[in-house]
Amino acid sequence: MELRHLRYFVAVYECRSFRRAAERVHVTQSTLSHQMAQLESELGERLFDRVGKGLRVTEAGDLFIVFARRALQEVDAGVQALSENASRLQGELCVGTTHTFNLRFIPGCVASICAQHPAVRVTVTELTAESVCRQLIDGAIDMGLSYRPGDMSGLEFEPLYDEQMVLVVAPSHKFARRKRLRLAELHRQPLVLMPKEFETRQMLDRCFSACGAVPSVVAQMSTIAPMLGLVQKSHIGAIVSENALDSSAGLVRIPLESPTPVRTPGILWRAGGTRSAPMRSFAAIARREAANRRHGTS
Repeated sequence: MELRHLRYFVAVYECRSFRRAAERVHVTQSTLSHQMAQLESELGERLFDRVGKGLRVTEAGDLFIVFARRALQEVDAGVQALSENASRLQGELCVGTTHTFNLRFIPGCVASICAQHPAVRVTVTELTAESVCRQLIDGAIDMGLSYRPGDMSGLEFEPLYDEQMVLVVAPSHKFARRKRLRLAELHRQPLVLMPKEFETRQMLDRCFSACGAVPSVVAQMSTIAPMLGLVQKSHIGAIVSENALDSSAGLVRIPLESPTPVRTPGILWRAGGTRSAPMRSFAAIARREAANRRHGTS
């Protein structure tokens, strides 16, 4: 079945005449009649009864017209959306994100949308994960890239990939030469973590509880940069996203296991909100970037 079969069927249904329908769709009457015969054969149902020189719609025809029109409307809407996206995409887009994503993920997405759609103006606001959710609900930003929030009220979340948390230490730290580390081995070890109101901290506390470990949290900091700065100048460790560490920082990252702390980054939308063309385009770019990360090509 092809689109032309549906368009021809709708024309015949509305005109109740092969001759008038053929004139509407600009084909010969014999071509139209042949196409309708093909459609009826594929469906296994007669759509029209030929009565003398006229037509009578069958029960099957009355049923199928609803779906044929809907299918054509969806296709036409898709073609229109693609046309608008390709030739006239413009406007402003405000994206809220956290520091971790702003380091590597966001720059690639912004570079892509600027290259594909020069008329789109993008503003990226770096926030805490909690502020991303709050500002999204309040309408201060259009969309967010962050971790899955614990409270989804007023929000919709589209997961992109899973991200492991790792232990980060200075090269002189006693764990620096370890290839992997069980989370239980951090029992009573000095760590700098995010404050307890952060979702990441709550997830880590659950992981520690699961393995019976109680680390010595000697400092709490709300952003990654000062945490890493502290790690550089001390024998204190930090647990951060595997993507939060710049290779030039001179620090050592150690994978954790039993259990492995994992967070899920994704796109945050305002529940029931309108998604503009720039928002949809940026989301598509973010999905491609995430797919590249999963396959190790980014």
